[in-house]
Amino acid sequence: MKFTVYQESRIGGRAQNQDRVAWRHTREAVLLVVADGMGGHAHGELAAQVAVDSICAAFDESAGPRVPHPFLFLARALQRAHHAIGAAAQARNLSESPRTTCVACLIQDGAALWAHAGDSRLYLLRDGRVVERTRDHSRVQFLIDAGTLSEGAARTHPERNIVLSCLGGAYGPQVSHSRKVPLRGGDVLVLCTDGAWAPLEQEDMVQGLGGGDLMKSVPAFLDRVETAAGRG
Repeated sequence: MKFTVYQESRIGGRAQNQDRVAWRHTREAVLLVVADGMGGHAHGELAAQVAVDSICAAFDESAGPRVPHPFLFLARALQRAHHAIGAAAQARNLSESPRTTCVACLIQDGAALWAHAGDSRLYLLRDGRVVERTRDHSRVQFLIDAGTLSEGAARTHPERNIVLSCLGGAYGPQVSHSRKVPLRGGDVLVLCTDGAWAPLEQEDMVQGLGGGDLMKSVPAFLDRVETAAGRG
């Protein structure tokens, strides 16, 4: 399997970076993970770190070098991360369990499948267009699905930051799973937090990341994101 991975996380104008990104691989499988600690709750950075550490540990334990039962692996890995966050909160005597969004993708046998909770996203870019994209667990996505809000209006809606599912917290997460998607040469998988996808239009992501040298295109795209986001 031939692939290129580029990862970067920027703090922007925030006092603290609560995003975490990680990846693992064997000769037959690749795992990609992004988590975004929820800033409206305390210790979001802890939740994000525990989530990526737990999911990566599950991959290290399972990949030999392939991951058996990949759908079940992702389901169990995200649930395990949810419980690990709760255990970390108890160990630190926190008053409540911190929370994070998360998206994880497993690639093997020439195909990708993914699972997510919250509004961290995965995009599959191919031939200059988005062919797959996760659907957020968010208040505005609920309104869009109900036909009462447009995609354009969602960008400035006052409830756009309300997330309806996460890892951690008092309740079990709603986790959405993809089908197994065959990959082609030149495909680009983008895993990102709302800090990366929200400031720009989807077409900007396609143009910025859809082809070429990722070592140059990703930093250039993130420069545009930072400019558009201001202090976000």
